[in-house]
Amino acid sequence: GKLKDPRIAPMTSVVDAVVTSDLKQCKAYISVLGDQKAKEDTLNGLRSAVGYIRRELAHSINLRNTPEITFILDDSIEYGVEMSKKLTS
Repeated sequence: GKLKDPRIAPMTSVVDAVVTSDLKQCKAYISVLGDQKAKEDTLNGLRSAVGYIRRELAHSINLRNTPEITFILDDSIEYGVEMSKKLTS
């Protein structure tokens, strides 16, 4: 809610976050409701704000190292909605 980048779609959510055992890398799976351009813009906005996001993460949790975050688009929610529509029709 604190990111002011207009490229980030309002309907963006973190589906999953996988952190390595040494806590140095994090893969954040992101779901974006919208067209392909909205998805690409959101990923670009998140990637440009990764420094701010890491800083906020470091303030909220007490770790020796704050993980490097990689954002990955996850279409599983849209796929589930599409399959649900097909099954009900």
